[in-house]
Amino acid sequence: MSFRNIDIDILDEEQLVQEELFEFSEGKPIEPEEALSKVNTKGVEVRNLLTRGKTEDALATAIDNPPYGLNTTEAKDLNTKIVIEVLNSIKATDIPSLVKNLSSEQQDVLMKYIYRGMASPELYSSAMLLNWHEKLTEVAGVGCIVRVITDRKTV
Repeated sequence: MSFRNIDIDILDEEQLVQEELFEFSEGKPIEPEEALSKVNTKGVEVRNLLTRGKTEDALATAIDNPPYGLNTTEAKDLNTKIVIEVLNSIKATDIPSLVKNLSSEQQDVLMKYIYRGMASPELYSSAMLLNWHEKLTEVAGVGCIVRVITDRKTV
């Protein structure tokens, strides 16, 4: 019965190490306070861009560098609110052109935020998020959905 004591996961070369998923600051995983501070700074910058009417820049800034990491739930929640605020401020007719100007990585991150918003229908407008989902899928294709669903990094 000694074969049952062998940990075969150690032998798996493609085993996922959690540290590979997260942003590092000076060689260590990012601390929750640091992640929250970065998101707060980003929020101020995004609101300034929105007040100046630069919605495309505000969207790109909001979805860039999402707070990946352990125990960063508060930062993730705040960043989601910032992204949803930007999405709410954009006219439905402007969505396709804005989505086309995003890189494929940015489109994937935006889809992650759309799904995160849909997971909380009591907080965010599902109709608005479904409209964004439709327009994003038209531009980015179904591959965007598959990449987001299979990605282990969550926003």
